[in-house]
Amino acid sequence: MHDPGASDIVRDISDENEGYAKDHYHEDDKGKGMYWTAQYRDDASLAEMMVCDRPPFWADNAEPPDVPHAISPEILAGLAYERMKVPSLKAKLAPAGASKVNLPTWVWLDRSQLEPVSVTATLAVGGFAMSATTTAKPVRLAIRPGTADARTLPAGGTCPVGGGGAIGEPFAAGKADRTPPCGVTYLKSSGDAAYRLQTAVTWDTAWTGTGGAGGDLPDGTYGQPQDVQVREIQSVNR
Repeated sequence: MHDPGASDIVRDISDENEGYAKDHYHEDDKGKGMYWTAQYRDDASLAEMMVCDRPPFWADNAEPPDVPHAISPEILAGLAYERMKVPSLKAKLAPAGASKVNLPTWVWLDRSQLEPVSVTATLAVGGFAMSATTTAKPVRLAIRPGTADARTLPAGGTCPVGGGGAIGEPFAAGKADRTPPCGVTYLKSSGDAAYRLQTAVTWDTAWTGTGGAGGDLPDGTYGQPQDVQVREIQSVNR
């Protein structure tokens, strides 16, 4: 079978090889530099690959070559960001059983649940080293009660991370008459069903890299819903 365009392709490859051979493939420069070539992500589209279509070229050991799309701390930060996994946290609630109408349900996350998450990408080759670290830090918890018949605490439904690194405050004996810094008060019973309480943590994400480079990255918001039964307070009349 004959490919009419094959001769042109072979000629192009031959021209490239002649260029490499002219410098004896830099055999005498071993340890002084290297050939650079394109590398593509597994999910790269054809259009993305065509943007970086330069043939392999030689560069002396130093900083990355000054060519479009050469590896940089920002590119490493993007790779680290893609591999970052933050936990989908489940908020703690009190009371542990059914909540009561017009009494606050306490919502909180302990400091141990809110540790920052970091991923570092590093390249050390050709006489230089470069790295970038991407870090996600939890900054706030959003509360969605699952019904319009409820009041969030605080009123906006957003609880920030406190100075101690926790969100909200754990319920404990002796706090029954207090208003929690983070929580929800249901105004109507859920009957035989339950309200779908949504709590989600927003993670503020940024990166720092070699040479003082850095910047912000898209935030992420993750959480786990919980079913909350709400009952009327039973009273006995005498």
